Amino acid sequence: MPLTLAEKTEIIEEFAIHPGDTGSPEVQIALFDKRIKQLQEHLSTNKHDESSRRGLLMLVGKRRRLLAYLRKTHPERYRVILGRLGLRR
Repeated sequence: MPLTLAEKTEIIEEFAIHPGDTGSPEVQIALFDKRIKQLQEHLSTNKHDESSRRGLLMLVGKRRRLLAYLRKTHPERYRVILGRLGLRR
């Protein structure tokens, strides 16, 4: 269920600001977003899996906090990441 190494590498390459970038807010938000989508699919078939639901809510909170940080510090990068991921705010 976790992201494979190939999926992580692809996401990191797509959202990295500079070569070797793995910790920028954009990369972290994109990784959280992919994992959230996986958990949503899992929960659509396994409705009573409460521990996965808690994990999903924790990931959504982390993504929200990172988006808030990005909105305060770099508004233009915030708008770009929302558009690239298709998130609405």
